[in-house]
Amino acid sequence: MKKRDFLKTSAALASTTLMPSSLLASIAGSKTRLRTAHIGVGAMGAQDLQSIASHNSVDVVALCDVDSKSLEAAHLIYPDAKIFKDYRVMLKNMSSDFDAVIVSTPDHTHAPASIMAMEMNKPVYCQKPLTHFVSEAREMKKLAEQKNLVTQMGIQVHSFYDYKLATVLIQSGIIGKVHTVRAWTDRNFGYDGPVPEGKDPIPDSLDWNLWLGTSPKRSYKETFYHPGIWRKLVDYGCGTLGDMGIHIFDTPYNALALDVPLTIKNKCRKPNGYGYPESNRVTYTFPGTKYTADTLKWIWSDGPGSPLDKKYLELPNEDKLPLQGAMFIGEKGRLLLPHFMERPRHIVDGEYKEIDVKKYDPKNDLGERLTDYGLASPKHYHQFVDACLGKDKVSAPFSYASRLTETILLGVVAGRFPNKTLNWDGANARFKEDEANQYLFGSYRNF
Repeated sequence: MKKRDFLKTSAALASTTLMPSSLLASIAGSKTRLRTAHIGVGAMGAQDLQSIASHNSVDVVALCDVDSKSLEAAHLIYPDAKIFKDYRVMLKNMSSDFDAVIVSTPDHTHAPASIMAMEMNKPVYCQKPLTHFVSEAREMKKLAEQKNLVTQMGIQVHSFYDYKLATVLIQSGIIGKVHTVRAWTDRNFGYDGPVPEGKDPIPDSLDWNLWLGTSPKRSYKETFYHPGIWRKLVDYGCGTLGDMGIHIFDTPYNALALDVPLTIKNKCRKPNGYGYPESNRVTYTFPGTKYTADTLKWIWSDGPGSPLDKKYLELPNEDKLPLQGAMFIGEKGRLLLPHFMERPRHIVDGEYKEIDVKKYDPKNDLGERLTDYGLASPKHYHQFVDACLGKDKVSAPFSYASRLTETILLGVVAGRFPNKTLNWDGANARFKEDEANQYLFGSYRNF
């Protein structure tokens, strides 16, 4: 099924609940509680469910998962919620009984589920990366803006103190205009192994057809796909860039007010059509902003031992580089932002410099610094809930998340053309290299 046909079907299912976008704000302002429907309640979905439900104004009214074990576990905690295995049935049958949708599925289902919900004028919280394809990111941004919907991408650290502090420091000019960003992780969400042969019995608890969803039909293999290594596989995930990259990109991307890149080059192994490379070195160039030089160079490295090239990354006192993080390199020094929950470190002429936080945050707008992930994580979720109730604004709406995701996915596409510089026409959402454009979108299977 082509994407436009899927959207038509979603719109038809949603037709009984459409309302003018001008009414949405007044409706939000009149609500005191938010009824939530959750698509995907296992693994990260279970964490999302717990964090959303921890808001004292939330009522969990619907749960959906293709795995009955995950669904049963969630239902034990929220016994009053109605349960479903097909998100399309849930959205259609309960459209008047919930106010917002939480999408916590594998990446390939993010856009199909979110778009259907947004066609029903429902606010959506969607896990990162926002989409599986660039075309989907553009579509979700457009739809959210047309309908004036509250939206938030699940990058929880976006709302953490240390990341917000780094943004304030950079935008206050602590290291001057930034000319280079180095970002890295030692994590590996790629797969260089062979395509598994044969097929295994599908567990009784799993609806394999619904798990595949819009992706191509494939035989089930134990330890692959669900609940296995789907992030590492081309048809379902977005590799290391889509998993850890989007977290580590987020603060530099936000702090420097970047848009989509001009060029992308990925140094990696040849594509095999099944798994993503286990090691990537992606070089981006971005147009300048008021916080950068005329152009910005961004180098991403992932995989064991990353980053291999330590230029600009030496630390004072022969300190070891964090296993994950980002380094801003500017005209007046450097700022290291470890990942995660560590303070930014200011470096000038090979020495650490004390950061006077009060100088940069005199009104304490950044709030309290929490060092416990369990305490800090709900902030991002609660911000979404409060925004739906008209009491706050989101900080990672799809208008922002779509650009960040597009940037990440362009690096993923560049992995199809190792060591070749691709030129991106952001205004028209196309590569100048026509052979790369086929990877900006995908066909949707009718399931």
